[in-house]
Amino acid sequence: MSTNILLLKLGGLMHFGILIASALAPAALNWRENLAPLPKLLRQMFWVYGAFIVLTIVGFGTLTLFQAERLAAGDSLGRSFCALVALFWAARLGVQFFVFDAKPWLTRPLYRWGYHGLTAVFVALVAIYGRAALGVG
Repeated sequence: MSTNILLLKLGGLMHFGILIASALAPAALNWRENLAPLPKLLRQMFWVYGAFIVLTIVGFGTLTLFQAERLAAGDSLGRSFCALVALFWAARLGVQFFVFDAKPWLTRPLYRWGYHGLTAVFVALVAIYGRAALGVG
């Protein structure tokens, strides 16, 4: 198995690890209480947007796990998909560093570890998919 295939399969699995953190976020951030003052439509939109992000991450992970060989083959479709995933996670990193202020929520060591762990996973995903998109390997 080539290095790119192995890295892509690892990247596919990382997507499902991110989903574990996503499932814990509503309770950790007390969404029920914090979103309650919003109008119903805004609360619904918040949940719907979250669901679409989850479906996107599931799609990225599933396609990668089942098509890692094709993604690593270097054809234009595989490289384009990998570029899309790399850009998605690079944009998420930009939000992490320049938009979100998570400090008030990082009140427990587990939350700090999780936050920094997710940041490391996002960086790894940009590197893995960026490598495949550029045809390195």
